[in-house]
Amino acid sequence: MNWGALRVWNDDIIAPGTGFGMHPHENMEIITYVREGAITHQDSLGNKGRTVAGDVQVMSAGTGIRHSEHNLEDVATRLFQIWILPNRAGHAPSWGTRSFPKDDRAGKFITLASGYQNDGDALPIHTEARVLGATLTKNETIEYHLGIERLGYLVVAKGCVKIEGKTIGERDGAAISGTDIVKVSALADAEVILVDTAP
Repeated sequence: MNWGALRVWNDDIIAPGTGFGMHPHENMEIITYVREGAITHQDSLGNKGRTVAGDVQVMSAGTGIRHSEHNLEDVATRLFQIWILPNRAGHAPSWGTRSFPKDDRAGKFITLASGYQNDGDALPIHTEARVLGATLTKNETIEYHLGIERLGYLVVAKGCVKIEGKTIGERDGAAISGTDIVKVSALADAEVILVDTAP
């Protein structure tokens, strides 16, 4: 909790036919990364959509939004839900989802959601942060220029990796600070999510 603008990182398993009924949020950027299965979203703005494994949805709660998230599939849904504080209160609420094919992030980080303009096809968020994803094959090493003044938080969605001599297993998190270049080495085929945030 409270690692830079990163407020909390939920690791949820949602049984088939269950979920979260309509409930409110405000002034929070909520990024959902689906690891397995799918999640169906509905909200008070009239949005409805289904996000499948490997893809991302973003809900900017802003001045206020009510939403529900349900697993309408026949299998359990596993997801990370990442809450990041906005750069200010009072943004207009919004929701969006998009596909991020695994081939696009094979062997490199790509930006899934970003608070910065001109950041590729990333979903927009209202905060000085990025959410990135990458897939690695065993023995592959990738790098990300975090910047010595920034904070990183990396979670392994699948597999096992090593960062600065530390082994990070599936569903483990690594808080990163004082590091200019983050090097991630795969000890097995792996899928990782990284939040890059201002301190």
